[in-house]
Amino acid sequence: MLKRLLRRPKPAKVKVVTGKEGGLTTFGGVFTPSILTILGVIMYLRFGWVVGNVGLLGTLVIVTLSTLITFLTALSIAAIATDQRVRIGGAYYMISRSLGIEIGGAVGIPLFLAQGLSVALYTVGFAESVIGVFPGLDIKIIGLITTVLVAVLALTSAQLAIRAQFFIMAAIALSLLSLLFGKPLEASDVQLWGAPETVTPAPFWTVFAVFFPAVTGIMAGVNLSGDLANPEDSIPKGTFAAVGAGYVIYMALPVLLALRAGAETLIEDPLVMRKMAFWGDAILLGVWGATLSSAIGSILGAPRVLQALALDGVLPRRLRWLGKGSGEENTPRIGTALTLVLSLGAVWIGDLNLIAPVLSMFFLTTYAVLNISAGIEQFLDSPSFRPTFRVHWAFSMLGAAGCVAVMLLINAWATLVAAVFVVAVFVWLERRSLQTAWGDVRQGLWMSITRIGLMRLREAPDPKNWRPHLLVLSGAPKKRWYLIELATAWTQNRALMTVATVMTDPATTAERRLALEANIRDYLGRRGVQSLVRTVVASNPFEGAEKLVETYGMGPLVPNTVVLGDTQEPDSAHVERFCEMIAEIHRARRNVVVVRPNEERGFGDHKRIDVWWGGLKGNGGLMKILAYLLQSGLDWPEAELRVKIVVPNEAAATDVRSNLTSVLDRTRTGATLDVIIGNDAPFYEILHTSSADADVVFLGMATPSENFADYYRTLRARTEGLPSTVFVLAAEEIGFEEVLA
Repeated sequence: MLKRLLRRPKPAKVKVVTGKEGGLTTFGGVFTPSILTILGVIMYLRFGWVVGNVGLLGTLVIVTLSTLITFLTALSIAAIATDQRVRIGGAYYMISRSLGIEIGGAVGIPLFLAQGLSVALYTVGFAESVIGVFPGLDIKIIGLITTVLVAVLALTSAQLAIRAQFFIMAAIALSLLSLLFGKPLEASDVQLWGAPETVTPAPFWTVFAVFFPAVTGIMAGVNLSGDLANPEDSIPKGTFAAVGAGYVIYMALPVLLALRAGAETLIEDPLVMRKMAFWGDAILLGVWGATLSSAIGSILGAPRVLQALALDGVLPRRLRWLGKGSGEENTPRIGTALTLVLSLGAVWIGDLNLIAPVLSMFFLTTYAVLNISAGIEQFLDSPSFRPTFRVHWAFSMLGAAGCVAVMLLINAWATLVAAVFVVAVFVWLERRSLQTAWGDVRQGLWMSITRIGLMRLREAPDPKNWRPHLLVLSGAPKKRWYLIELATAWTQNRALMTVATVMTDPATTAERRLALEANIRDYLGRRGVQSLVRTVVASNPFEGAEKLVETYGMGPLVPNTVVLGDTQEPDSAHVERFCEMIAEIHRARRNVVVVRPNEERGFGDHKRIDVWWGGLKGNGGLMKILAYLLQSGLDWPEAELRVKIVVPNEAAATDVRSNLTSVLDRTRTGATLDVIIGNDAPFYEILHTSSADADVVFLGMATPSENFADYYRTLRARTEGLPSTVFVLAAEEIGFEEVLA
């Protein structure tokens, strides 16, 4: 069995995403796509609506709050980007390499959907502006055609699409200058806070949800990380520059809008800026340029996220072909086509105010997890985490809290749906047990939590929180699976369990020992058993067991109960050594549980558990706890727990029933009391008769003494032929009656 476990096939590794390094600079690859997405459709077609609904101060609060969340997220992005090589996949790549592939995938899939829907947001915005100039056209047709043309440009060349954005930036700059030197339309009635009484305003958080996608442009640069010449340097610089420039512009524009038009005009006319501008058509150029460039940025980013998900094995195996790229630029043509289909479906809906809040939820979810990733990395401060741009973990966690709070304020139900979606994807990926070729922060996080817990644990056991932490000396698990079965029922995945094997070959190397541990761990995992695994090299199994009891554990966290299989050897010396081991374990203050299986019946029908009881203290209390845990396990759901006591006569039986019925009721274990009148019959004769139909029998063992081996031989002989039997020896310095109180 051990040799078979050692011949373990190597698990398939998930391919590391490398992407293709392009030559994009900070300005062209990060700042330009980010600022063009920030100064996009929301600014031109919905910013007047925002000001008209919530007033000047309300708008400034929305802009500041939105930008603050984006800025805190940008800090987190900068910290991660300056610590690791950010390759294709942008935010997904950062999260998966920090919090693990399951969390990365759980966020990466909605991130792809958000990017794909962003294309629709921008092309619908473009179509809406065209209809404002040419009312006779159909908005859906314009939107669909524009979406297809944008996809064709993205498929043609990412480099060409990036170069086109420089001309678009010039058009946006011209439109803003034209607006600055424009004129008022009418006397303004815009309030400092809220809309005037003549207007029915939208709720503040509804307006916030519509505006927030305007500041999510930082993803445009991050999503092109695989095409940057130096992402570690370009992502922080370009992102901060875009956030800062966008904030200045968004804080200045509301003042112009509030001074030049009334609230009703701002709300009802999406192209109100065109009427205010010195050269109105410059606004059209800005609108068209901004919407098209933003759409290009999104349709470049979304397929690359999908490509990274496929290359990492997050998507099902039958969808791995989505990771293929074409040409020197590794363009994800298939992913672009899939993004196009998603975008066309959203364009058919054709409502900016409906699409924008959905995007807000997806982006806020991504931002929150990005902040959590950076916050944990910075809190743990592992030696491997050495960003050149350092941020205190509190800022990242503040950003995450802000994202969650805003999501709840916008729409609590939508937040719940988003959370359920992310958790469902996470659980799906967790069950697939993906193997990765990189480490992540989770190991360090659990180590930190474990350290904190260990330092707070008290040396003295606490009856209120006692559980059986088991050291199972099973050898090869398949050989004595009944030990694993019982131990799993007793721990119920809430206590610690360690399956231990002693290797008696003195030539065993550390590599072979670790390989065996890994194989046993996999063997147990495939059968749903949560357990630690430990192997030790010793001259014989008894010495190895004693070594484990003496050395295994950390601080106060050590196994309190050792589970053994009954010795199968008839040799007298072997039995003597077995009993010496039990005595040694008892002297170490570890409870001992020896399991003697009935080879023919196993554990029968899992219907009846018999406990031969001598009271709540010592062995009786421990047996009662183990029997209760067994009864409440998944494999014994309908088992009857009987507590059996032998008394000499009817008078004694009456007293016992009177005294112990209330005692058992107080233990709240559902056990029934079975008082047996012995009438001078030998105990073991009564035992065989009364427990013949049980599925498992619990019996206490005597405290080891000088003649313990003789006692144990007698015990084995007198219990021969019983159903599967568990011998229990309590040694731990704890009042088990208090555990049952």
